[in-house]
Amino acid sequence: MNEASRAQIAAANPVTSTWLSANAGSGKTRVLTDRVARLLLQGVKPERILCLTYTKAAAMEMQNRLFKRLGEWAMMPDAKLRATLEEIGEGGIDTDRLRVARTLFARAIEAPGGLKIQTIHSFCAAVLRRFPLEARVSPGFTEIDDRVQARLVADLMDDMAGHEAEALTGITAWLGEEDGLRRLARDVAGKADAFDPPWEWEAICDWAGIDPGLTEADLLARVFHGDERALCHRLLKGLNPAYSMHKAACSVIPRVAWEAPGMADLAALEHAFLNGPDAKTEPNRPRAAILANKGVTAAMGDALGALADFADRLAEARPLRLALLTARRTHALHRFAAGFLPRYRRAKAARGWLDFDDLIRGTLRLLTTEKMAQWVLFRLDGGIDHILVDEAQDTSPPQWEIVKTLAGEFAAGEGARTDVTRTIFVVGDKKQSIYSFQGADPAGFDRMRAHFEARLAEVGQPFQSRELKHSFRSAPVILSLVDAVAQRAGQPGVGAGVEHLAFHAAMPGRVDLWPVVEPSEKARPPEWDDPQDIVADDHHSNILARTIAERIAAMLAAGEPLPDKTGRRPITAGDILILVQSRSPLFRKIIAALKEAQLPVAGVDRSDLTAPLAVKDLIALMRFLSLPEDDLSLAAVLRSPIGGWSEDALFRLAHPRGGKYLWRALQDAEEQHPETVAMLRDLRDKADFLRPYDLLEQSLIVHDARRRLVARLGPEAEDGIDAMLAQALNYEAMEVPSLTGFVGWLEAGEVTVKRDLAQAGGQIRVMTVHGAKGLEAPVVILPDTGLRQGGGGAKIDLVTPEGGPLVWAKAADATEPVLAAMEARKAREAEERNRLLYVAMTRAESWLIVAAAGKTATGKGGPEASWYETIRDGLETLSPAPLLLPEIPGQGLRLQSGDWTPLAPAPAAAPAPPPLPDWVGTQAP
Repeated sequence: MNEASRAQIAAANPVTSTWLSANAGSGKTRVLTDRVARLLLQGVKPERILCLTYTKAAAMEMQNRLFKRLGEWAMMPDAKLRATLEEIGEGGIDTDRLRVARTLFARAIEAPGGLKIQTIHSFCAAVLRRFPLEARVSPGFTEIDDRVQARLVADLMDDMAGHEAEALTGITAWLGEEDGLRRLARDVAGKADAFDPPWEWEAICDWAGIDPGLTEADLLARVFHGDERALCHRLLKGLNPAYSMHKAACSVIPRVAWEAPGMADLAALEHAFLNGPDAKTEPNRPRAAILANKGVTAAMGDALGALADFADRLAEARPLRLALLTARRTHALHRFAAGFLPRYRRAKAARGWLDFDDLIRGTLRLLTTEKMAQWVLFRLDGGIDHILVDEAQDTSPPQWEIVKTLAGEFAAGEGARTDVTRTIFVVGDKKQSIYSFQGADPAGFDRMRAHFEARLAEVGQPFQSRELKHSFRSAPVILSLVDAVAQRAGQPGVGAGVEHLAFHAAMPGRVDLWPVVEPSEKARPPEWDDPQDIVADDHHSNILARTIAERIAAMLAAGEPLPDKTGRRPITAGDILILVQSRSPLFRKIIAALKEAQLPVAGVDRSDLTAPLAVKDLIALMRFLSLPEDDLSLAAVLRSPIGGWSEDALFRLAHPRGGKYLWRALQDAEEQHPETVAMLRDLRDKADFLRPYDLLEQSLIVHDARRRLVARLGPEAEDGIDAMLAQALNYEAMEVPSLTGFVGWLEAGEVTVKRDLAQAGGQIRVMTVHGAKGLEAPVVILPDTGLRQGGGGAKIDLVTPEGGPLVWAKAADATEPVLAAMEARKAREAEERNRLLYVAMTRAESWLIVAAAGKTATGKGGPEASWYETIRDGLETLSPAPLLLPEIPGQGLRLQSGDWTPLAPAPAAAPAPPPLPDWVGTQAP
């Protein structure tokens, strides 16, 4: 038996608690499945096993694998079944154990409540439904999605504006965008624990280090002593607008010279006279370029000392101004939270709704509240003997608390039953923790391992910490690059000493680093009627997208050899996976280029509900049915696959109609278009009587719209259609159903359509790295590796400084503790980008292609380095060969091993025999 299999068998040992760190591709799902199967083989009842996974897809995958294995055991001959059980570590198999193994499938199927393989949120929902009175939730509560939450928040904001406007007074001044208040409210709802309770003004000032009675007038009086207006008049004569260091002063000094200064002027004066907080020398101190300038010294004369004193007062007041600004902004945030959160909780309770955060908070409260925790734990303790946690690196701290509380009785030495040995099994990989926006805490993986190891040691229960290093997925060449990147710029977040061992040591592999598509020259201005999101054909993103499509087309046409674990074969479209960091314009351009090249592509993995063309056509139909005078919507329906009209036919109907509505003109031309008129008239007659869902079904099934849309737009149109039908049902469950209301409700919110591209057989998949977690492909292309575009300087963040409240911070005017918190978060984000790169690279089995367009380097290195630079630095340590591409100027790099020579051409088919004469077979002999 090989070393990798021995490691898996040891990790799946069902009699000891295990903490497993597993590299990408190391077979952790198999270990999980083996452990559950071995627990069942030892007589553990299926309902006493709890498997917590991160996603519903992962839970379904594990359940399918387990049922498949148990089903195979039920039908295997004795000799083969005995060998199979020995392969997973079960020795001493006698006839009785073989008989037990064959019954496990039926036992798992018939277990009360089924096998508990579920997400943490599904488990929490089940617990709350079991103890609704203790949890103080409605027994029939409903879990709400992001779209319903956004609609509820919008309604609450409207209500607060009319009845509790004082809670919004200090907020609206800081928001520059129309929807900023609603987005802030959703952020506050997701961080409700940080406002329990909200901080009061005195506590905020005490943390900020200022007097609660400090006002803007007090601060201005510290700086302006009365002679500043005369100083500014003299200073104006010495300033030179052409001198870069004087531009800021030239913009503010005239105002101070003629008008009473305010807080905005104080900030502008600091910018003009003081070094920035990140200056290399004397940060936040007066600028020598101003005070020592010859023109300034000549103009100021004997008043130069007074000007220097004024600059010193600015420097002394700056920390107070920033602290006061931060305190007022933070107080406004907490006042808003104090008014909004109770309303939000009451609104959800009145409707019987719980969001995902409520599920976690409610379950944790049940398990930790003194008066009810023992009762709840006793009931759960009597039903759970073994806990398995998958993807543990993505578990948030509150979720860890639930796991810790559930398993606390395991290490207590005595639970509801003392005749069983109970275990915990945790598997994860900190290098793949990429969901911080959902609260994932990679540091918690090691912290909780130390906790459980110590607790189990106290009661003498076995515990093992193991690691799976072998990859059953990737070729050695790809793994060597992963290790090289981890040892260099990719180390922060991934860790030092990363080692991957290839199980298929002789498997051929290839890594291609394409030359960078350099930023295009300034393109010609677009035409006045061009869409704003269209870029020129010679834009670097378009060039890269076309190059990718052309290279893939050439690879498929030539039958490029693809070595894998079993041999060599021609590459197919289903072998190719294209991964991007985000759904940026490049993402759309690549899909468009692939479709333009007539390559089989699976479409987008996620989009807004109203984005797919099929949904747009159905919405246009709904608009027309609710308002027949809507000529534009009717024209869209006629030109869509639903109507199937040509542009010429629509023009011949619309142009000569005079002042008529288009629907009236179409009815007058019924003889020429009887099918279209009959369809629309039938739907119009039913529009006032049918619910939106039924009306959609009538158009899709009775009038054949679904078949027409799918035939024109491809199979991906099905997902948008089904999502729209699901939203119609959701709307009818929450609102009085009406066609007009449904159309407005649909367009007012953001609904995401998700497609499972894992089963997109025979098609090229284009998706984000986050969406590809858990997937793999023989060929992986990473085209989005250039420098990330910044999000703008006006972004306002919610951060928590050490020992302080949740702060609403802006980098331009943050205090030192807030800046430190923002820098710490920026470092964490850089580490997560490295982990995201690790996930992207380890999706590849045989061939990894790296490309980039635009800028790839800042010259600074470190956290600002692009993926392209990071990969190139690691690749250069492995002695790659030069790579030239005819489509892109410059030189790339290639690292490969094994046989990649072209495949021998398939033998030509024998020429078809000439057709037989017509008389053959028609005449008697």
